[in-house]
This record gives sequence, structure tokens and C-alpha cells, in this order.
Amino acid sequence: MENMENIYMNRELSWLKFNERVIEEAENPEVPLCERMNFVSIYQSNLDEFFMVRVGSLQDQMLVNKKIRDNKTNMTSEEQIRAILKEVKRLNKRKDAAYKSLMDKVEEYGIKLIDFTMAKSDEKKYLEQYFNHEIMPLSSPTIVGKRQPFPFLKNENIYAVVVLETRSGKERIGIIPCTNSMVERLIELPGGKGRYILSENIILHYIGKVFKGYKVKGKSLIRVVRNADIDADALYDEDLDYREFMSDLMKERKKLSPVRLDMSREIDESVVEALCRYLDVLPERVFRSEAPLDLSFVYKIQDLLRMNPELFYERRVPQKSASFRDGESILKQIEEEDKLLSYPYESIRPFLHMLNEAAEDESVISIKMTLYRLAKQSKIIEALCEAAENGKEVVVLVELRARFDEENNIRWSRMLEKAGCQIIYGLEGYKVHSKLCLITKKGANGIEYITQIGTGNYNEKTARLYTDLSLMTASEQIGMDAARVFQALTKGETVEESDHLLVAPKCLQSRIIDMIEEEIRKKKNGGEAYIGLKLNSLTDKRIIDKLVEASCAGVHIDMIIRGICCLIPGVAGKTENIHIISIVGRFLEHSRIYIFGCGEERKYYISSADFMTRNTVKRVEVAAPVYSPALKQRIQGIFDLMLSDNKKARVENSDGTYTLVKCEGEPVNSQEMLYQEAYDRAAERTQAKETDSKVIE
Repeated sequence: MENMENIYMNRELSWLKFNERVIEEAENPEVPLCERMNFVSIYQSNLDEFFMVRVGSLQDQMLVNKKIRDNKTNMTSEEQIRAILKEVKRLNKRKDAAYKSLMDKVEEYGIKLIDFTMAKSDEKKYLEQYFNHEIMPLSSPTIVGKRQPFPFLKNENIYAVVVLETRSGKERIGIIPCTNSMVERLIELPGGKGRYILSENIILHYIGKVFKGYKVKGKSLIRVVRNADIDADALYDEDLDYREFMSDLMKERKKLSPVRLDMSREIDESVVEALCRYLDVLPERVFRSEAPLDLSFVYKIQDLLRMNPELFYERRVPQKSASFRDGESILKQIEEEDKLLSYPYESIRPFLHMLNEAAEDESVISIKMTLYRLAKQSKIIEALCEAAENGKEVVVLVELRARFDEENNIRWSRMLEKAGCQIIYGLEGYKVHSKLCLITKKGANGIEYITQIGTGNYNEKTARLYTDLSLMTASEQIGMDAARVFQALTKGETVEESDHLLVAPKCLQSRIIDMIEEEIRKKKNGGEAYIGLKLNSLTDKRIIDKLVEASCAGVHIDMIIRGICCLIPGVAGKTENIHIISIVGRFLEHSRIYIFGCGEERKYYISSADFMTRNTVKRVEVAAPVYSPALKQRIQGIFDLMLSDNKKARVENSDGTYTLVKCEGEPVNSQEMLYQEAYDRAAERTQAKETDSKVIE
């Protein structure tokens, strides 16, 4: 296909468009005030991680080979970084404006965040005393000079920087850390009038008291974001203990070079240049922020406003799944029919009960699981430890390279090992990102399997915040495929072939392409053809090009893609049969659904894998077929409802921009409607039980 450049979007710029959709939620007057504050904070934390990982990776690419180009838009690493910086400066202005607007509205509820220009004389006296007694004794000031080198600035910590002039007229730079666990960040002023100030603003105001004998010529708060992109496999020596190696690597990551410098004030250009020189940051990576440099304190403000329920989303609690009967064996119920849990609308408890039951069931021989991200207090770990202590064979692959969760996973791996579990630490060259659990039983007719395949992590906390699907089946064929996966993992290998599961890195991408080609053939032969995909991200060029080919053949393609989308739909003659929406709402859309075909032949899969090259050919991922007609119908219902969303859905246009779907007719907020459905099903179940008990009486 010729001249396809205008159907591709750069991966990094597409991600920034996603973060723009996040800031739109902060600006949206229909979103409750305190929830809008959440979105401002999420925008910033998203951006920090983006710089640490993606900009850090591009920075590393530039050092290795400046000629490396993006395979879709042909941009070099340098060109991508330049475009990123320009776009971030635009988006940060929206973030600053959204923050100011929200804080103005918060004032109407009796909470005011002040700076020193707003402080009254009695408040200034209090703050000076507070600084003298609570902050200054804990401060660790540095004056940069020949005998005192520039200090190491910790990633994402706030520092006060001051330009000092000596009596002889020489300039020096003074630095004080502002991030201190011993000092409250949000400080209430006396008088009980809801007036607050941030501790870093107190430090900056009184910084001259720390550096006596100098004249203060300029000052600012600064915050450094450091590169977090480390290739563990490239650095690993097989003679080392892998867990200890990863632990040391996490310490090393905290020292990597800065990729961004945030500042709260304009100060003399020569000082900015000096800071850039000391930190080895290019001047174009310096960002001036009107909003505070770290917005995590907004959660404290939310706590102060809890007595105003109208400022928050309506309280929602994951409901009991209507698919399971109380007081009966979970394993037996799964053996009767396949089960599907939909988070956060339904509770994760049936899955936890399944694990606990398996840990105690005498017929259970083994439990095998892949773990990527876990809750800080994990009931899943407790169940696995109990199973091992009960004499079951428990094999757990703990992925120690789950970015930013490495330390947590190292801790859990030690606990599991201590309980007697066999631990595998991932594969060389491939992260294990699959969400797979296999329970092996000794049944009347031989070996039996219960297999669980999920789209999201085994994490009780995120199961209340992310939308995910969890399939539980007693299918012998799926169980045998899952057993092959674990056999390969224990040998440090990847699955070469599978019959039912799609297993990356060797038999997922190729099978997806085969199914797309099948739809192309159907359409060319005059039949009906359809592809429906729900993903977090779409970047895999082989799959993208095959989807474009399907569109050109006349196959209708619906896609719900929350984040990065490197394909532009609606381009005449190329992608005109592709329709793409993104839903950014109360819950993080995280489930992956693949649909191929029409009518009774339609195939359904749920998966842990996005269509990103890193998922399809560089990780161990699993997609599971859904064979139950009832569950197929349920997944189709979820997919159709999301396609009809006209409150939180943005449509991607043929120029790569996103606009909110016009709300014509009945408003459809798919997340709220799915929650309401879960409440309704739970209520019907309770009512049916009450009716049954009355009949028995």
C-alpha cells in the first residue's frame, strides 16, 4: 500500500493525546469537583512516568544511534523529543489553568491554599515560628562551591534553590531539600478558618534565615524527574543471584540522569544555565509551573471536603457476582459452567475463594500462577503460602521486572519462597505479563484442570479501580494449553505452539493476523466480516497494516482504545471502515477483548496483551477463547454498550484529533451503566434467594 504516512500517529504524541483527555476530565464541569482534582494529579503523575520511561528511552536511543527512526512516522529520537517538549509545554498551560480554576472553586467550600502574598501579619508570625522550630532544625542546607559539590537531587523530590551573594560580590547557589517525611506538606494556619500553606513555600520564603551572611538575589522551588529506563537483561550476569541483582538495580535507577527540570519561579537565566550544567539537563527540558510542582497533596484537600458528598462520585462498591451461589464449592460451580467476573463492577472475592478452596482441597495437586503486580497487602499471597504449607505443589512466576513494582515483587518472592513455593523469576529476554492461574486436580477420571485467565493483575486494590475481565473455566483443552505454558516457563522457555490459547511471543501475533486475514477473505468472497477490538494501546505495525488491509477490503472494524493509538481512522481509501473511540472516565479502562467474525461463527477472546510489539512478540502474554454462549453474549453486551457511550467517549477523527462524542438522545455513560447492571443483578439474586426461602418455609 502506497502513501500510507497520513494514517500513522507517532506513539509518543499519541500518548500525550491520551493525557490531554485526562486533563479534559479535570476541566469538565459535569465531573464532581474533588474528582476533577484527582484528574489534575493523575495528569501530572502520568507525565512524570512518561518522562522517566519513554523520554528516558528516547534519550538512550540518541546516545546509541541518532539515526534510529520510528517505524511508522519516520521520526528520529531527537525529532520525537523536540515534538514532545513542544506539546508538553502546551498541555502544562492547560494543567496550570485547570488547577487554578479548581482551587478557586475549593475556596467556595471554605478551604483556601495561600502563598505569602496572601498571609496576614499574625499568620506570618506563626509561620516564622513554625519555620524556626519545626523546619529549620531538620533542614540540610548546601552551598555549592569548590569544597562542596552540587548535591544529588532525588527523583521527584522538591528542593528550594537560592542565589546567594557574598560580601565580596560573588554568587553562590544554596539548596535545601523540601521533601521530608517529618514535616507535614499541607500546613493549617491558626484560627480554624480553613487556610493552608504548603511547607515548601514556607521554606522558600524564609530560606534567607538558613543562609545568614549572604544576600538573597533570587530563589525558586525545583523538582527533577530522572530517567528510569534500565534494561535489566542487558546488564544481568548469570553468575549473580537474580533477585539480589534486581534489588541493586532499583537503587541504581534512582541515580540515573535527569530528563526534566521543573521550576516554580523565573530566576536569573545564568542561574538556570548553572543548574542545567550541574544536572546535565538541556535548557529546553526546563519547565516553569504555575501550579505546585507535586500535586499529590490534593488528596489531603479531598479528605477535608469529605462531608460534601456532592463533590465526589456516587459511592460504588463491587457487587457479589450473580454467577456464583453462596455456600457452595467455587471449584464445583466452575466445573458446571464457565464463569466470568467483570471488575470493578463485580467483586474479586470468588477468585480469592477459589484459591483458598484450592489451598485446602485434598484433590488439588498443584497451583501455578504468574504474578506481575500485586497489592501491598495481598490475600493472593496468603492463599498461595497456605497451599504450599498444606503440601500442595505451588509454582509461582514472579516477574521482578514489573516497572516501579520491582521492590514489592522482590519482597513477595521472598515470602513465597519461605513458605515452600517454587519461584521462577521470569525469562531471559521476555517479561512475563500474562495473568494465568492453573489449578490441577486428581479427579475420578484422572487429571482435571481449573484455569483462570485475566486481563488485569492479581491485585485486590486495582480490581476496584480498573475495568478488567477474569475467565474461569474447567475446559480440559484450555487447561492442557495452560499446563504447556507453565512447563515452558519452568524450563526457561517459551511456548512454540498452542491449540486454544494464544500465547506470545511465538503464537499470538501470527494467530491475530491469521484471523484478520480470514475476515478479509470472507469479505472478498461476498460474505459478512467484522473485527472488534478493545485495547489499552495499538502500536504493532504488522497488525496495524493488516487492519488497514482489512479496511481496504471493506471489513468493518470497531476499536475501543483507551491510550496510545498509532492508527488514524476514517482516511478515505485507506481506513474509512475503521471506527475508533477512547473512553476516559471514573475507572481506568484496562480489559482487552478481541472479536472476529459475525453470527454464530464469531470468535471472542479476552487477554492480557495490547497490540503493542512489546506485548505481541517481546513478552509472554495469554489470550483465552471464550466458548460459553452465555459469556460470549455478555462480552458482546459490554462491548456494544461501550461503543454507544456518549458521555465519556471521544472519537478519533481522520486528522488524528479526538473530540467528545455528541450526546444525542439518551445519555450513555457505559461505566456507570455497567455498575448499575451489577447492582441490579445482585439485587435480583438477593430477591430470588428471599423468595426461595419463603417457599421452603
